[in-house]
Amino acid sequence: MLRIEGIQKSFGGFMAVNGANLGVQKGEIVAVIGPNGAGKTTLFNLITGIIKPDGGRVIFKEEEITGLPAYRICKKGMSRSFQVVNIFSRLTVFENVQIAVLSRHGKTFNLFTPSRKLLIEETSDILQSVGLTDKGRSVSGSLSHGDQKALEIAIALGGHPELLILDEPTAGLSPEETIRCIDLIKRLSADLGLTILFCEHDMELVFAIANRIMVMVRGKSIIQGLPADVRCNREVQDAYLGESESGVCLA
Repeated sequence: MLRIEGIQKSFGGFMAVNGANLGVQKGEIVAVIGPNGAGKTTLFNLITGIIKPDGGRVIFKEEEITGLPAYRICKKGMSRSFQVVNIFSRLTVFENVQIAVLSRHGKTFNLFTPSRKLLIEETSDILQSVGLTDKGRSVSGSLSHGDQKALEIAIALGGHPELLILDEPTAGLSPEETIRCIDLIKRLSADLGLTILFCEHDMELVFAIANRIMVMVRGKSIIQGLPADVRCNREVQDAYLGESESGVCLA
């Protein structure tokens, strides 16, 4: 479904992503991991059209989308969430998701059209899928951080994606909220058949749900494989634990 070939991006002479490669098959849950500053978020920004690459290619469903603007990539079936929650905090939970659904159908959300009464069932179904049905009338800014993260995922689902990209979905969550997030990702994959690509620092989460893992170090992809292969890879050990601790598998 997604193939990244030698993607590159530099900022003022600093090579943030330096020839990274990645493959994601339909129906997989794939994790991208790496130390701080490895280039994970920049890679996701390149894939989703937030920024344009200096080199390399992005292939989505056998079509090259390299450098396309984000809105066009979204319409092709790719949606994402961000490290910092990105919602309309003054609107209700229901309105946040409804806007995304209306946008996909080419309709405008404003006070002077009847669009607020449209696509209610589809919006309600999405809220149910992320466990926010009972929060539909709540003002989004009043939600807990965990519920705001779930809402952002719901907004992404409003675009009816085939590929969902999550940038550190458990960042800032409590242990209980993290467990809920893990369960949500598993359910979205199993119940909706979504392909999911995510980056994360929580290694317990990564090894619990990822089918395959890609590791980035200093902007480069050093390995992509099964969790068991990545866990005890020498280069991965060096990157996370240092050469003195090499030989000890990641927890």
